[in-house]
Amino acid sequence: MPSAVLTPQAIARQTLARLRAQADPERARQVQHYFKETVRCFGIPSPAVRAIAADLYVSLKKEWGYDQALELCAILFPKPELEAKAIAALILARYKKEFPSRLFGQVKEWLAKNYLDNWASVDTFCPEIMGALLLRYSELVKEIKTWSRHPNRWVKRASIVSFLKLTKQEGFLDIIYEQAIVLFPVEDDLIYKANGWVLREAGKRDMARLERFLLNHGPAIPRTTLRYAIERFPEAKRRELLLRTRAKNVKIL
Repeated sequence: MPSAVLTPQAIARQTLARLRAQADPERARQVQHYFKETVRCFGIPSPAVRAIAADLYVSLKKEWGYDQALELCAILFPKPELEAKAIAALILARYKKEFPSRLFGQVKEWLAKNYLDNWASVDTFCPEIMGALLLRYSELVKEIKTWSRHPNRWVKRASIVSFLKLTKQEGFLDIIYEQAIVLFPVEDDLIYKANGWVLREAGKRDMARLERFLLNHGPAIPRTTLRYAIERFPEAKRRELLLRTRAKNVKIL
């Protein structure tokens, strides 16, 4: 049992106090330019947020386990500010070796309730935490594929960005490409971008395979997704792929 000063409630209060102390209202207004939806934040740069999370973890790591970290998320995720959500996610990620499979369902509930209600919060949380779950519990891969059909856009985005770090793991590229195809028809700019981002990272493992994939699926790929996916190709190759994937008579390789 953590001491009174290290309970999740106490750490949540410390977190919010430190964030308020470093708040920059002008920067907070500037951050809004990166979001189409309205977000609230303290205006603290990402490196500073990560430093706060790391410092807090040092103070509690000897007394905390997964359960306390999960409780901190339950307290901070409903808060509106981006930085509060990020710190809770960063601390929870420290306990990935303790993650039970049931965390998967809890994450889906948080997303569906819009506790992680913007691309930044989803992208801070899912690659690290959901990636760890998918790597540890292979049976969850089949289940997360169904998230692409969920009505909530954050659940949908999680269905692909959760694979971001798994592009570096053996055996996941087939799954990632399959999931990308499922998301092509989803008409949502944030899904287009997330899908292209993960495809771009998959291409780091095998650029030739990414090129074949893009040519095979051609006009079915949203142009935003395509532009993100080809960012690491040389300029001449990017122009070629943009042209060849637009044609109606794309040759299947």
